[in-house]
Amino acid sequence: MRVCVSGRESSAGMASSPCGNSNFDSGLEIKTRSVEQTLIPLVSQITTLINHKDKPKKSERTQAAVHRVGQAVSVAVGRFVTVGEAIATENQELKDEMGQACFEARRAGDAIAQLTDVGSALPFQSDGLVTVFSDRTGMVKAARLLLSSVTKVLVLADRIVIKQIIASRNKVLVTLDHLERVCTFQEFVQIFSQFGNEMVEFAHLTGDRQNDLKDEKKKARMAAARAVLEKCTMMLLTASKTCLRHPDCESARMNKDAVFHRMRCALEQVIEIVTEARSCGENKILPVSIYNGIKDFKSSVECLRDNLNSLSPQSMGSQLEALVERTEDFTDSAYTSHEQRQAILGLCQLARQDTQQLVQSWAEAQSVHAKEATEDMEVAILKTCQSVSELRRELHKVAVIRASDLLKVHGEQLPLRALKAAGAEGNLEAVAEYSRTLTEQKEQLVENCRLLCHVSGTEPLEITCIHAEETFHVIGPQIISAAQTLALHPSSKIAKENLEVFCEAWDSQLCDMALLLREINDVFEGRRGDKRSYLSLPRPGKHSANLKTAKAVKLDAEEQTSMAKLGLELRLLSSDVDTEVEKWEEQEHDIVRQSQSLASMAYNMYLFTRGEGLLKTTLDLFHQAEVLSEEGLQLCSSLRTFSTQLVDEEKSVVMTEMEKMVALCQQLQMGAKTPAQGKTATFQKVDSSIQTTRGILTVVLSLLPSCNKLTRKYKSERSSLGSPQDWRERQDASTPVKEEGALNNKNTNGFGAKSLEQHMAGLNLLESK
Repeated sequence: MRVCVSGRESSAGMASSPCGNSNFDSGLEIKTRSVEQTLIPLVSQITTLINHKDKPKKSERTQAAVHRVGQAVSVAVGRFVTVGEAIATENQELKDEMGQACFEARRAGDAIAQLTDVGSALPFQSDGLVTVFSDRTGMVKAARLLLSSVTKVLVLADRIVIKQIIASRNKVLVTLDHLERVCTFQEFVQIFSQFGNEMVEFAHLTGDRQNDLKDEKKKARMAAARAVLEKCTMMLLTASKTCLRHPDCESARMNKDAVFHRMRCALEQVIEIVTEARSCGENKILPVSIYNGIKDFKSSVECLRDNLNSLSPQSMGSQLEALVERTEDFTDSAYTSHEQRQAILGLCQLARQDTQQLVQSWAEAQSVHAKEATEDMEVAILKTCQSVSELRRELHKVAVIRASDLLKVHGEQLPLRALKAAGAEGNLEAVAEYSRTLTEQKEQLVENCRLLCHVSGTEPLEITCIHAEETFHVIGPQIISAAQTLALHPSSKIAKENLEVFCEAWDSQLCDMALLLREINDVFEGRRGDKRSYLSLPRPGKHSANLKTAKAVKLDAEEQTSMAKLGLELRLLSSDVDTEVEKWEEQEHDIVRQSQSLASMAYNMYLFTRGEGLLKTTLDLFHQAEVLSEEGLQLCSSLRTFSTQLVDEEKSVVMTEMEKMVALCQQLQMGAKTPAQGKTATFQKVDSSIQTTRGILTVVLSLLPSCNKLTRKYKSERSSLGSPQDWRERQDASTPVKEEGALNNKNTNGFGAKSLEQHMAGLNLLESK
């Protein structure tokens, strides 16, 4: 977003609209959502004022409305400037710039108030109207100055946030250097405690920044860097302790050095993103993926419909050959089957033939001086686009099938178990043997991440694929060095714990890869890879009564690490629920809507375990758990209504699962309301809330397919009978029938798009903490 007030000039020199074709540009690009959202109401009010400029004669009622808007703008700007001036006082390095911007904003606000003042309007005319905005050019100038100056104040204030992140990073780096040089356990414990607190602060600052960024590529890079820091914090703890316990062990030193190096690289990447440094981060060009290559090629081919001279035959041929060359990552792989390789090569050849046919039709059209694509050429364009689309589909299938197979094999964790056992036995030969097996698996995963990158479909997913590739590439050798250390010191508890931590990191990355695979499939099938957003935060006043004395705290780095695996399970379950509800034909069914809402709330809780999202503190999480339990009970009510339409056996299955969910929802509700005093009790309450939520989603996931199947079954039967006969008529006559009011029961506590306005205050409640 770039802020502008422009348009065609009228005879009096007045702009017709706040944003048009002739650009007034403040020169300040808005890079965060918070700044953009702050400007939207101001732009709206100024638009209202400027849109009245073509009709200077106004009725008394319209004049009063314009006057109110003008005065409201002036008062709001006054308050805004007061805050800006306070920021300038606290940050001397911005004092001059901020002071000038605040001065210009106040001057522009006063000018708008004066121009819309009722007293400045000309007297009533014979037609009963008054004339306002006699100084039309002045209104446009004031509007331009106001938007420019307010934007500058906001962007300068945003620099303070960046400054805080840099200062936090610098503190972390200093403490990291101290940690690397410590020689005693006592000193290490003291400094690591300080380091943990600093990492928590840095995690929350960068998490807020990540959520605020508008650029999706930057958000993906930030998420990747923060994921590295999150996982490396626990690795740093055990790797450092192992090195202190076994100072002469070379493998332990290598293990520790690799963790410190990776953390420093991740910290540097975060700063590159927030400061837009051009050293190596933002200038780093992503490798061209096959997906983007095919997309660009199809776009070039389709442009020929409108312009026969949009490109040359040579450039089209070169574009296709570059695309085919990139498929060698698939065909040259030792893990690609013969059938898959032949299918890819065959489709590449077909694309060449169709492109050659297009070039011939193109040449014929140009020889007769055709101004647009001929019928033969149109057919050739369609065939060429179809053949490259088939190629993309085949490549996607190859990459996804291989990834699924690898995840199944690696889910058994056979090499990791063998390495742990061999290390504990002090068997260096066995460690070396299983290390070779793990290295081979690592190479397969690294290569598969590269293939997934080719078919991912969006730049953020490409960045995530690259992050996964780098993670497997680094963690593999770290696991091996940790196993070697344990084999050299088989009785060392800390060496054993260290190996366990690195194996858990490997397992966590496999979970991330499974999620990445689903998101790539979502994009390929036309669904968005991101979660749909539901505003499921607690409403002010309703859920806070029982927690008035509760203290709002945030999870520290170690607690986030402990919760990571449970959080990932929650994310997988919420993704599974979303997948199941998409299979329903009736998307407005109560069961569908309530299940989607539960999945979204669970996803918010997953983000909390990573220090991200809208839930910032444990108090927010407990609020969310209470809301989720209410929504779960609403779903149980819908399921009970649904079951009245089923025959005995079918009804029994649904009711059994529903009763499980009622118990879990009540357990979650009671747990959320029970006060917890102290850090340990609060963490246990967080763990219990997330585990119970996982249980609720598991029940929902088991119910959705069967309910969908029953819905389709009875709908089909009703259609074949040709009458709107109620399902209940198919039951035994003795079966009691619920009252009509129960059947018509609708969810009145949903948190979907329709209730956004009701719950906006919930956001303000959280923001104030």
